[in-house]
Amino acid sequence: MHVVVVVLWSELCTCLCAAPVYNSVFYLLFVQDDPSQSKRSPSSPQGGPKKRSAFGDITNAKQNPAIVTRKSAGKKPESTVTQEVSKNTANLPKSSGRKALLDNGPEQKEKRSRPVVDKENRVQVPAEPSAVTTPKKEPELQIPAYDDVDEENLNDPFLNALYAKDIFNYMKEREEMFVLKGYMEKQPDLNIEMRAILVDWMVEVQENFELNHETLYLAVKLVDHFLATTMCLKENLQLLGSTAILLAAKFDERCPPCVDDFLYICDDAYQREELLSMEVNILKTLKFDINIPVAYRFLRRYAKCGRASLETLTLSRYVCELTLQEYGFIWETASKLAASCLLLALKMKGLGGWTPTLEHYTGYKVADLQSLTRRLNLLLYNRPNDKLKAVRYKYSHKVFFQVAKIPPMDVLELEEQLSC
Repeated sequence: MHVVVVVLWSELCTCLCAAPVYNSVFYLLFVQDDPSQSKRSPSSPQGGPKKRSAFGDITNAKQNPAIVTRKSAGKKPESTVTQEVSKNTANLPKSSGRKALLDNGPEQKEKRSRPVVDKENRVQVPAEPSAVTTPKKEPELQIPAYDDVDEENLNDPFLNALYAKDIFNYMKEREEMFVLKGYMEKQPDLNIEMRAILVDWMVEVQENFELNHETLYLAVKLVDHFLATTMCLKENLQLLGSTAILLAAKFDERCPPCVDDFLYICDDAYQREELLSMEVNILKTLKFDINIPVAYRFLRRYAKCGRASLETLTLSRYVCELTLQEYGFIWETASKLAASCLLLALKMKGLGGWTPTLEHYTGYKVADLQSLTRRLNLLLYNRPNDKLKAVRYKYSHKVFFQVAKIPPMDVLELEEQLSC
């Protein structure tokens, strides 16, 4: 029995070895059923399981499989995290290396809190953020050289603080359109004294009707601009002054006086038709553009910018109103005249000089105002004219702090302060 089995086994092996197909059948019948046997890769030197081609493409995407050596094939595959660390380590300088990233010691943490710079100080590599971050220093606020005087009034819609600076810049540009030159030589029937008497009378009208000071300044401007282009007779000079006040009142006052009021103050020397005709002539001569910048508006603005008191403002108003009667000041621009009057008032009150805030908002430096300030101080030294008492009498009242009684500054003292 045993002999027959051995013979059959030997014949079966001989047949299987003769054909490759039988080899496969032999393997399936006898070898595959053995659990101790597993499929091996002939290219694996260690006899490990063969890698799947998909994972091989991921792990060695840029590597040619034909160039892989046996040494690299025998290594274990690195994980994705390890590969990312290797890439980051390759980008770091040689001094740091992989150890600087993987080491968790206290010395390495302290090093990582500082930036890493190469030897030539050209490329700065940001270091890994430390566990304890130091608070960043806030940038220091730069304090402006001047005060923002309009910021505190932004909530008041009646002050137009948001547009105040733009408004006065626009007025300063417009005043260049209304610069006057000497015109009295073109008026054969008038002289400088007649003009001064007319302005003195207009000051009394403004005070009796309780009109705004802007109305008075604008009326004087209307008279000067009309006389600069049109001849006027002496008997019509008062008619010109009263009509100018009427126009200015319509422009600036909420409740201007009526025509009959102006006929009354002229002692009925003119008819109603004459006054209306003069009004038309003034408007046509000025081409209906009577929005002329006046010094009083600038003066109030500059006094506010300089934080001047009401008494200081009143003193500067007194000096500025005296210039209305003086023919020699008609060609001075309104903004420069207002700034010089305020500067002289500050010097007379001993309140210091021209601050950076005033220089910013006025656009004038002390050097620009020196000559005009000296002339204004000399104006206060002039002996009062008996025919021109309205301005001095007005500002001698307690309502105006009796600023007309304040003595002018000494010329040498003023010169010394202006030169500082």
